[in-house]
Amino acid sequence: MEHIAVVGASLAGLRAVETLRREGFGGRLTLVGGEPHLPYDRPPLSKELLAGSWQHEEIVLRKVPYDELDVELRLGVLAAALDVGERTLTLADGTGLAWDGLVIATGATPRALPGVPTLEGLFTLRTIDDCLALRERLDAGPRVCVIGAGFMGAEVAATCRGRGLDVTVLEALPQPMVRGVGARLGEVLADLHRDHGVDLRCGVTVETIEGDGRVEQVQLAGGATVACDVVLVAIGVTPCAGWLEGSGLTLDDGIVCDETLLAAPGVVAAGDVCRWPNPLFDGESMRIEHWTNAAEQGVAAAQRLLRSGDAPAFAPVPFVWSDQYDVKIQSAGRFSGDGHMEVVHGTLGERRFVALFERTGRLSGVLAFSQPRRLMQYRRMIAERATFADALAFAAENG
Repeated sequence: MEHIAVVGASLAGLRAVETLRREGFGGRLTLVGGEPHLPYDRPPLSKELLAGSWQHEEIVLRKVPYDELDVELRLGVLAAALDVGERTLTLADGTGLAWDGLVIATGATPRALPGVPTLEGLFTLRTIDDCLALRERLDAGPRVCVIGAGFMGAEVAATCRGRGLDVTVLEALPQPMVRGVGARLGEVLADLHRDHGVDLRCGVTVETIEGDGRVEQVQLAGGATVACDVVLVAIGVTPCAGWLEGSGLTLDDGIVCDETLLAAPGVVAAGDVCRWPNPLFDGESMRIEHWTNAAEQGVAAAQRLLRSGDAPAFAPVPFVWSDQYDVKIQSAGRFSGDGHMEVVHGTLGERRFVALFERTGRLSGVLAFSQPRRLMQYRRMIAERATFADALAFAAENG
């Protein structure tokens, strides 16, 4: 290969660039990014950066000069179109790139509430510019309403409470994250926020957001309203793959890849935009929107691109964490709210516990509150395909 283009100046994209050079690729290398910023870390956007305890320079991903990578940076310009057959990439500024290899790591974009007018004080949170604009508004001490009690919404709510702000969280489900963790653990998450002064309302439907040029209230189904000055919409994301329509790639809630992350000859994908079958979980099709996956997948995608023959499958144990108040929430593997779950260490009441999940006789997942060492032990067991019985026996021996 003479020229590899990496589309997406993200964590996954940067790790791909670094890996290509580390693995000995000596040709031309181009990194394309829609934002004007060098790659930065996104988790602090809902925590330290939003709180004001960190500044922009503290979240940059690469601390050493980019000159060492000998990479051409095309920042502040979106990718507009791709032709896999012709191996050409068209950018939004009208320029084009011919490539021999391509890494797509364009991430995801926040979902919007349909039918909501454009109002001052209405936010989504995905970029550093989103974060700094929201932080500036929080400095004025507003009443905050967060729509969505997933990890993003919950972290922002916790950060805002840490700043002493009045916070209301609106969630359509009967408990936060109930589809993922089940009713018992969803109640623990709900109580965590209520005990820290959040007005958490579950099982509610947002009709619209109202105001005269600026946010004034959220209208709920049934007639209730929530008075507020700032609204954050945190109802999930969609992969940034619309620009790939007609490209020759297969799209289905992301870029469909094989188990080695190959989407087409000479094309790989990584991060939030990638969907692939994970053989560790019986080929379950996955698209994962979290930091660890983006970092690991960026490396694996770059290595796959450089292999001309057989390549290993990408078969990780997904790992996710979230810091809320004084609790570190971590999970590994795959599980759902309707699966079999047992608490094996600690108690839900003290919010310091480990819960194990079973699927077809295997240990499939683990969720822990402030038990990082134990969680990593069970993550290794998931990678080793341990049975659920073996995991319970290990827990009993190491109680």
